[in-house]
Amino acid sequence: MEKEIRSLLLEKNYAQAAALVKKPDEAALLLSEMGEEDVIPFCRALDPDFLADVLVLLDAPLQQTVIAGLRDDELQEVMEDVSVDDTADIIEDMPEDVARRIAEEDEILKLLEERKFSVLKPLLSSMNEIDLAEVFESAKDEDLAVLYRILPKDLAAQMFVEIDSDTQEKLLRKLTDREIKDVMDELFLDDTVDLIEEMPSSVVKRLLAQSDSETRAYINEILKYPKDSAGSIMTIEFVRFVPTMSVREAFDRIRETAIDKETIYTCYVTNLNNELIGLVTAKDLMLAPADALISDIMEDNVIYVNTLDDREDVARKISDYGFLAIPVVDRERRLVGIVTVDDAMTVLEEENTEDLEHMVGIVHENKPYLKTSVFSIWKNRAPWLLILMVSATFTGLIINTFESRLNAISTVLFACVPMLMDTGGNSGSQASVTVIRALALGELTTADTWKVLWKELRASLLLAFTLGVACFGKLMLIDNLLFGFHDYTPLLCAVVSLALACTIVLAKIVGCMLPMLVKKCRLDPAAVASPFITTIVDAVSLILFCGLAIAILPA
Repeated sequence: MEKEIRSLLLEKNYAQAAALVKKPDEAALLLSEMGEEDVIPFCRALDPDFLADVLVLLDAPLQQTVIAGLRDDELQEVMEDVSVDDTADIIEDMPEDVARRIAEEDEILKLLEERKFSVLKPLLSSMNEIDLAEVFESAKDEDLAVLYRILPKDLAAQMFVEIDSDTQEKLLRKLTDREIKDVMDELFLDDTVDLIEEMPSSVVKRLLAQSDSETRAYINEILKYPKDSAGSIMTIEFVRFVPTMSVREAFDRIRETAIDKETIYTCYVTNLNNELIGLVTAKDLMLAPADALISDIMEDNVIYVNTLDDREDVARKISDYGFLAIPVVDRERRLVGIVTVDDAMTVLEEENTEDLEHMVGIVHENKPYLKTSVFSIWKNRAPWLLILMVSATFTGLIINTFESRLNAISTVLFACVPMLMDTGGNSGSQASVTVIRALALGELTTADTWKVLWKELRASLLLAFTLGVACFGKLMLIDNLLFGFHDYTPLLCAVVSLALACTIVLAKIVGCMLPMLVKKCRLDPAAVASPFITTIVDAVSLILFCGLAIAILPA
């Protein structure tokens, strides 16, 4: 068998050779005796699960050859079947660029637990700040400061911005004043403001104590703006030109100040009164002659926002125009800051999450789900559930009022109530979610109320006809013929189908109009409209159904 395998390898028939190898130690021996050009093709011919068992048996140089030679997707399949302990052992003997390909959160935490800092330092220093943030959020509290001190200062500051507020607070409490000052010096101003807003007072005092007077003044200025305004999310760290500058002077300004700026791709032009008069991009500067004036190449038709504009509107504007940043001006059109695309994305994510929570009757919670306490979940969900439970009393009163009269007609009528209520609730929710989303995206305004009503009315009539016919067929064929409930007469089925059709039309109208009405009252449609739509539709559909049944069906 061994001779046959070696013969196949000489013929470069890796697939058949791999099929004949049955034990990991046999494959490891073959790999150790192969030429380097045969190692990777043979490994690719092996089953990933089998190769995982082989990999841990190889010596470090051969492990490095295999890990470096496999494609990312191939390596991922193999490493999924290698234990955390074995992966951590492999990483110890690998150069940093190879180790980075297989080091994930669990392996890094294992190396930290074993205090192998000589392995961790080059590995962590080469990682992206987003990946580092995930490691920090999973690390034990007592290891946070140790991990932080392993990182270079600039990378540590970038990572600090990305971790959640709970981890930030725990880390800050473990850092010295000198280390906190290093963090504050590296943070952009808008990130500093976000940090101060989320920290308890004891931590804020330490943060402000390690900030210089100029930074504290800017922080206080930004904190004066309303929480949901553009001013609260802007940064003052941008590049500013005057129109009389030459392109050469502009590049000199960028070189001098860029290190402290959040973005340098878009630069803004102001006059002597600090009024915004134009902008230039890095592309404009690179394509222009060195002696050209900024006033000759700048774009003077500038789209901007005001400091008091709603931050969601600002984020939508950045998204709609595809900007990397948008300038923020005061009432005199003086340039006071910019809002960058990363902050806009954060705002949109928060607003979408908040809208979604409101639509299902949950009070918004800033913390991630797994870090939210059971008590907080109870506190956030209970109020709306209690309100909706009490509001459902009307449904119960309707049923109690008509129960005896419906039973006198047919006992199967009550069996149709869940179908009517569920279909009505679902129909109303479809319309409300569509309208609420369109309102949130700016696709609709309250001026479009009648257009929305006309569109939903036509759609509801088509849906009512479709579901009404389907309901009649379902009651006659399935309930009557298949299950043998002969009380489902053609007349009764027709009444139920008619009630269902009318319920759908009413549910669609309520579902589309209630958000528009709430928006007209300057309230949040997601917070107010959605929780009540199902309750309103349930009550209306029951009254309609009972009224039709009593009016048409004989006792």
